[in-house]
Amino acid sequence: MNVIVEFCLIPLGVGVSLSDYIAACEQILQEEGLQVELHANGTNIEGEWDTVMRAIKKCHIRVHEMGAPRISTSLKVGTRTDRSQTSEEKVRSVEEKMRRGHS
Repeated sequence: MNVIVEFCLIPLGVGVSLSDYIAACEQILQEEGLQVELHANGTNIEGEWDTVMRAIKKCHIRVHEMGAPRISTSLKVGTRTDRSQTSEEKVRSVEEKMRRGHS
């Protein structure tokens, strides 16, 4: 089953700069061959359910190995069975409707 996930991992107990930890996670997501879009408050991930969840687990393992004693992660998970749709297609659909005046 394909899934679109909004993923936000926050290492706790490591200070205020988190970019090294986020970069390590982004590398894992790319190594897993997932479609990713980094944004200011997390990462959108597209892929097969098991692959995405395995990559998120790997992110937790790596960040703990980097010295984070605690991690807080938020996930929003979306699936659909009626057809295949990417994040890009979802955004494009809304943008097209906005250009047409919300019809």
